[in-house]
Amino acid sequence: VPATRVELTVSCRQLLDRDTFSKSDPLCVLYTQRPGSHQWREFGRTEVIDNSLNPDFLRKFVLDYCFEERQNLRFDLYDVDSKSPDLSKHDFLGQAFCTLGEIVGSAGSRLEKPLTGIPGKKCGTIILLAEELGNCRDVATLQFCANKLDKKDFFGKSDPFMVFYRSNEDGTFTICHKTEVVRNTLNPVWAAFAIPVRALCNGDHDRAIKVEVYDWDRDGSHDFIGEFTTSYRELARGQSRFNVYEVVNPRKKMKKKKYLNSGTVTLLSFAVEAEHTFLDYIKGGTQLNFTVAIDFTASNGNPSQPTSLHYISPFQLNAYSLALRAVGDIIQDYDSDKMFPALGFGAKVPPDGHVSHEFPLNGDASNPACCGIAGVLEAYQRSLRRVQLYGPTNFAPVVNHVARSAATVLDGSQYFVLLIITDGVISDMAQTKEAIVN
Repeated sequence: VPATRVELTVSCRQLLDRDTFSKSDPLCVLYTQRPGSHQWREFGRTEVIDNSLNPDFLRKFVLDYCFEERQNLRFDLYDVDSKSPDLSKHDFLGQAFCTLGEIVGSAGSRLEKPLTGIPGKKCGTIILLAEELGNCRDVATLQFCANKLDKKDFFGKSDPFMVFYRSNEDGTFTICHKTEVVRNTLNPVWAAFAIPVRALCNGDHDRAIKVEVYDWDRDGSHDFIGEFTTSYRELARGQSRFNVYEVVNPRKKMKKKKYLNSGTVTLLSFAVEAEHTFLDYIKGGTQLNFTVAIDFTASNGNPSQPTSLHYISPFQLNAYSLALRAVGDIIQDYDSDKMFPALGFGAKVPPDGHVSHEFPLNGDASNPACCGIAGVLEAYQRSLRRVQLYGPTNFAPVVNHVARSAATVLDGSQYFVLLIITDGVISDMAQTKEAIVN
């Protein structure tokens, strides 16, 4: 049983430079192992940071921390050269191995390790910071503007953006948000952004929040304009004289006697609302409306042959029945009437043998609902004997079928789930995308 949830923040210093005309564009990939297994599985990836050998990644990894288990972790760094998700297309920058316990158990839950994996090269270091997540579920929406920021660009004004950090107990800071860049202005108005309160202060309303203001540069060497500190409690006062901050550059302040500030940042708006979980909706009476659609195309193989995914055997369930049972048995607990619409697609149906992409498995077009998962399985097996497997594999008709039902429920009391069980490639990809978007 996980003792708690832990958020990992990843930073690196002095990475290898693999790009000829600029710096590396690093990405970090986290791999984990299941208990008792030696196989590494990809857990997640950070964002790519352009032109940086010292990245502080914004995207966090949230892991279940189990005190009694050895939770092995592997961090691989890559220099990303294209949009391809295939890691073999990018340059490897090094890796580090540790356990989650090693990070949590380090002083301040902060672990520094050398990156290895490229013989004869110093690959730099990785810094891993763990923080236990509070159970605060509020989301804050904030908007800021700035006035009279320092001019940093030779030919233009500045291209300002802000970086938000929350403080740690040891006096260090962890990045938690970056605004967009507003081009060529000393008086930017940034777009409003939503951020979990947990990310901003992990539930501690008096914890210091540091905000740094930069002028964006294409080569990654962003110019520091200045900084200010605040706290969640201060920000929660909303737009007021308390939320106008002087942006101060400490080095300039030391050098110039008459230096006042490098501009001001003003909080324009602040709102907070609770983020509701799946359980909140279930407790509030939301019903799951479960529909299943089954692929009856010929590529599944002849149902009378044991190699077919639709093989009709008196002794065991076939692949489609097993998939249906696995998902349906869980979902039916959240549906009070236990009536599940069940559709088929890609078959020639009686009486005239036309190809249909949304036929009712129970034969009743006016009410395709079956009683319980057992009823769906029974209707599926009856259909197999009635129809002729054909093609193509079109998803859009069944997606639209469920969307039409969902559109009739406007009070949010029902959540519609469509399970499509299929063996292959979608023939109507463009129409399916359009149906999902609509």
